[in-house]
Amino acid sequence: MSQLDQMIDKIEAYLDQCKFQTLSKTNIIVDKETIDDMLEELRTKTPEEIRKYRTMVNNEEVILNDAKRKAHALINEAQEHRNELINEHEVMRQAYEQANEVIKSAAKQAQELLNRATTESNAMKTAAVSYTDRLLSEVEDALNKAVESSEKHMSSLIGELATYQETVRANRRDLQPPQVETATPQETDPPKESKEKDINIM
Repeated sequence: MSQLDQMIDKIEAYLDQCKFQTLSKTNIIVDKETIDDMLEELRTKTPEEIRKYRTMVNNEEVILNDAKRKAHALINEAQEHRNELINEHEVMRQAYEQANEVIKSAAKQAQELLNRATTESNAMKTAAVSYTDRLLSEVEDALNKAVESSEKHMSSLIGELATYQETVRANRRDLQPPQVETATPQETDPPKESKEKDINIM
């Protein structure tokens, strides 16, 4: 099991053991410091895993170059053998035909070697890319769960703080003494007739 798999299992195990919020079957309570430490460890290990599988993909070029080198060596050996046979005057014609067969056989072997190396390298590249994509998908899922859990936790915390704030305000209002209405002095002059129209409130 890779380090990323172990880290993802660790995060999932932690989320599974977290307690649900009161009156909720979906929202859980997580420790911010703990989840932050896990995410930081995950970020640290992710580049190392990706780098390892990227190296596997890069080995494709090494495999192809090695196959080409072996193919050229086979062809050169066949050509040298053909030249040696042709140099012998007694069997010049037979040697020429035999040399051509050797070259054809060597070329066929070289092509088969190249085809096999290409198939193997492509399979290795496909497997490495698929595995890396799966790892990144698991990392993304774990991060999404962590972010969703953190958002829910913060939303619940803000609601609790707002309730507590309203309680404090109510307590402060209760502490204020009742205000006594002061009587206004009566006017000595008879009130003047108001020129404004009365406003009827419907």
